[in-house]
Amino acid sequence: MLVCALCVVPIMFASQVKSLWASVALVSLAAAAHQGWSANLFTFTSDMFPRRAVGSVVGIGGTAGAIGGMLIALVVGEILRRTGSYFLIFLIAGSAYLFALLIIHLLIPTSEPAKLDAAKLDA
Repeated sequence: MLVCALCVVPIMFASQVKSLWASVALVSLAAAAHQGWSANLFTFTSDMFPRRAVGSVVGIGGTAGAIGGMLIALVVGEILRRTGSYFLIFLIAGSAYLFALLIIHLLIPTSEPAKLDAAKLDA
């Protein structure tokens, strides 16, 4: 996940490069890294939670991601309205994955499977 997070970082420079193709290459690298991140995140979930809970955990995460996507669209619109520049937007995008990885490591310092009460899962 660290490799994927680091591959997103160069997107910070997408609005600063003069070449259209260089900008496309930076966005393409970030998009590819996002796919790697997503695949690892789903695997991470299945490693951490029992089979019966994986669907629910991924569903809750997907819901949170969709809500975050709606909110960031409002933030991006406001940033563009006020600054007229994409620099801050790409700066946020370039640092978001490293920040997310930091949060994962702070919340789950050891990658051990979660211990869930089986009786509660059956209910």
